[in-house]
Amino acid sequence: AEDTMSRADGRDVDQLRSVTIQTGFTDVPMGSVLIRAGQTIVMCTASVEEDVPRWMKYGDGPARGWVTGEYSMLPGSTAPRARRERRSVGGRTQEIQRLIGRSLRAVVDLEALGQRTITIDCDVLQADGGTRTASITGGFVALTLACNKLIADGVLEKLPFTQSVAAISCGVVDGRPVLDLPYVEDSAAEVDMNVIMTGGLDLIEVQGTGEGATFSRKELNALLDLAEKGVKDLTALQKQAVIDAGGSWIS
Repeated sequence: AEDTMSRADGRDVDQLRSVTIQTGFTDVPMGSVLIRAGQTIVMCTASVEEDVPRWMKYGDGPARGWVTGEYSMLPGSTAPRARRERRSVGGRTQEIQRLIGRSLRAVVDLEALGQRTITIDCDVLQADGGTRTASITGGFVALTLACNKLIADGVLEKLPFTQSVAAISCGVVDGRPVLDLPYVEDSAAEVDMNVIMTGGLDLIEVQGTGEGATFSRKELNALLDLAEKGVKDLTALQKQAVIDAGGSWIS
């Protein structure tokens, strides 16, 4: 994308920050990923329990599993230091946890998963904008790795989803739509948006807000076009990470 004004970090308006997805970052969970998007670093792990939440046990219909997300920002991930949420979880954290769970469940066949729970823990090691979107993108890779292990263990026949999930931020900064905002852009954006999509580019969730301003339908369309390009690029990186780890990707 040609643009006369370059961004703070020199990227094009439609260019992702440098993204790396490192699998097998730790050994204990069934799936473990360290995802870096620019200076944002998130550790995503997938843990499997052979049980489901109590409220699911007494429902009608066929047996199903559950996928849920947890999110936290480690104290040293921001300046000033973030406080640990020991007893109660703050509103922002709760909202992001629900978003992660919803986004992943949107593509999972819970009946095919069987009566087990997969918890995706997303811990932000360093925050520079886009922590929730990196959590979803990395969290889906961790989920896929865990399901590949369940297949290898003979517990599942195949991956219990037919679509992948990735997420990216976009926004209007200095009057123009841009993709993948670091904190310096995010904090000054006139419009701030998070877009969660499948690998097939269907929308799962769009969170868009005019930060003290309004935005036009034309700008919304431009932002969704940027997000689509970002998700395409992220999906290719996710697939490569899973295949490089010896896993199978969605057929």
